Amino acid sequence: MKNVLKSKQQKRARRHKRIRSKVKGTEDRPRFSVFKSNRYISVQIINDDVNSTLVAGTTKDMKGKNEMEKAALLGKEIAAKALEKKISKVVFDRGGYIYTGRVEAVARGAREAGLSF
Repeated sequence: MKNVLKSKQQKRARRHKRIRSKVKGTEDRPRFSVFKSNRYISVQIINDDVNSTLVAGTTKDMKGKNEMEKAALLGKEIAAKALEKKISKVVFDRGGYIYTGRVEAVARGAREAGLSF
């Protein structure tokens, strides 16, 4: 058997594929999907039954001290938009990223603002 080194992107893609095989957004509980680039974080709330994005946001135009603070503000903003559309329960999809740092800050901010997952 070959010992093949895998890049970070390949490992993340495998983790994301494994997570997505188990996590599915429905009309009752849409999927809270997180994407993290080197500079920004993007969040979408998605109904996978009809393949539509219900709510979306990014840290691109946000003001904050640091990336962690911006991530928490993004979580609160997305939760507020979701609650306006009468979405209170979601399924969290961390996108293959480790649940720490900015991903955790987004989740914590969304929970504090009223979303449950």
